[in-house]
Parts: sequence; structure tokens; C-alpha cells
Amino acid sequence: MASGSAIRGSRVGAGPMGEAERGESAPRIWISYWCANGHETRPSFAEEAAEEAPTTWDCPRCGFPAGQDQENPPAPVRNEPYKTHLAYVKERRSDEDGAAILDEALAALRARRGG
Repeated sequence: MASGSAIRGSRVGAGPMGEAERGESAPRIWISYWCANGHETRPSFAEEAAEEAPTTWDCPRCGFPAGQDQENPPAPVRNEPYKTHLAYVKERRSDEDGAAILDEALAALRARRGG
């Protein structure tokens, strides 16, 4: 048998959350941003901070950068593919350098083993 409680789901000190408790909201301005896929995003900013609004905004639909100029949106950032450790080593050393280092390491290993 469940007991009924008039205060179920609330906490001590909870009351209505209205403008009186939160204070007046700042006047807002909405700025449009467009991405290369033509998506429009309109985040809001406080009117007094509108001059400090960012020039680009990430599109929430596709993740591309969005700008305020609808005709010339910023180009998407090209991500470099993941490189392995071996790929980075090959950038720094030629095949001949690698062969020389391998021969040197094998010679040192054989000298320690006596064979």
C-alpha cells in the first residue's frame, strides 16, 4: 500500500521558479550563421555583448564552421588522417637510413649473444 505525500518530488525550500527569483533576463539579439552545407544557426547573445559575438560558430547539424556571411561561408576544416608511429619515423628517415640503423642494431645484438 503506497502512502500519499503532498510533497513528493520536491525538496525543502523548493518553490516556483519565476522571474522574481531569477531576476530580469537581459535583452537578447539573435545572430545568423551559415555553414558550407547551407544550414542556418541562430544563437542568441545579450544585446550589450553583440559586438563581441564570435565571427564563426560550429553548425550543430553537420559540425562544419559557420560564418555570418551567407554567400561566403567558411570552408570546412580538412582533418589529416591518423598516422602511425611508423609513418612519422618514415617522414624523418630514408629507407637507407633505416637499413643502416637496423644493421647496426642487429650487429650489436649478435655481438652480445656471441654469435
